Amino acid sequence: MRITMDYGKSGLEIEVPDANLAGCLELNQLPALSDPQTAIHDALTSPIGTPPLVELARGKQSACILICDITRPVPNQTILDELLECLDQAGVPKSETLILISTGLHRPNEGDESIELVGERIAAKYRVENHFGQDLDSHTFLGESPRGVPVWIDSRYVNADLKIATGLIEPHFMAGYSGGRKVICPGVAAIETIKVTHGPRFLEHPEVISGSLNKNPVHIENTRIARMAGCDFITNVTLDKERQITSVVAGDLEEAYEAGIRIAQQQAVAQIDGPCDVVITSGAGYPLDTTFYQSIKGLVAALTIIKEGGTVINVSSMTEGIGSPEFTGLFDEHPTLDAFMDRILTDDDYFVMDQWQLEEMAKVARQVRVQYVTKGLSSDALDELYVESVESVEAAVSEAIDRYGPETRIAVIPKGPYVLPALAQK
Repeated sequence: MRITMDYGKSGLEIEVPDANLAGCLELNQLPALSDPQTAIHDALTSPIGTPPLVELARGKQSACILICDITRPVPNQTILDELLECLDQAGVPKSETLILISTGLHRPNEGDESIELVGERIAAKYRVENHFGQDLDSHTFLGESPRGVPVWIDSRYVNADLKIATGLIEPHFMAGYSGGRKVICPGVAAIETIKVTHGPRFLEHPEVISGSLNKNPVHIENTRIARMAGCDFITNVTLDKERQITSVVAGDLEEAYEAGIRIAQQQAVAQIDGPCDVVITSGAGYPLDTTFYQSIKGLVAALTIIKEGGTVINVSSMTEGIGSPEFTGLFDEHPTLDAFMDRILTDDDYFVMDQWQLEEMAKVARQVRVQYVTKGLSSDALDELYVESVESVEAAVSEAIDRYGPETRIAVIPKGPYVLPALAQK
């Protein structure tokens, strides 16, 4: 069977033997909204758990609107058109309205990327600025969270009269789902906050997995921190596999988000009738698969349906290479993945930015074989990243069938981390 994987901007077509294909796990197709602009308008005027946005905005002299960075395919311009119209109607000065890109600790989005995020018209009329998580002086200390996390949030957001968060609700391998509170923490939090919520004390908890919220300490603490920072209004969407809007929720940080989660769950969960020897997954294509760092999310997505000792094959473009200098340096510093894990679990004083992504990769690589197909990094470069380089998916599948036998079960997840694979209940 020929299947097109999400890969870069163009996709990658692969061939999987029909006799071995146990399932191709896709998003459940909810109908795309025929008029998303009107749906957003309606959500802003009849929100969940808050007064309409225009009412909230009246009398406010400044506003800060948080948007996701380039690694999320959020339809920012469509959302912002309606949000900004509400603020304009309420009399919030354009000069005091800031669109703040919630980069967390990712690199800034500037120039053409900044325009790509919001569109030329909005970029020309409003300030669009990046959050810089490593600049502690640009953050305000709000105290400690219930679990003892020092809470530092971007001062531009803290000091705004009106605080609005936007985003996309989709599975997330640490926080359970993205969206809602996540654009605040870690989105506009300082490294002093993020290094704790992304540290082993949180990430080694068994509920820190995709789709888990109720007992997930990352979700719980992010929500508490977002409440400490303040949030007057959220606007979140869900998307189908063509990245068209399928739903809009707006209003209270938690009530509206919970309504969006119910819709996201309908879309994301895909069942298969038993564990597989091989899972072919992806980094979800552009803009999510531009680095090895981001591609790891696709690996984690496979864990729930793969047999121990199985093989995960990840296809990701990695056009921007490995990731940040700090993340890249982790591979130079530690000869093996086990050495890295021993270090972070036993040395309380050790910390390197982005180490959490390697910790997440270890959850996979310590249980299964990990292989990569990419044109973005050489095979020699990949071999230094504790994974195996393979020339093609077909070559990797052929080798896997030799390894596991003619009854090898193969699952394919073309959209990688956007899908929540699950074993069907018997």
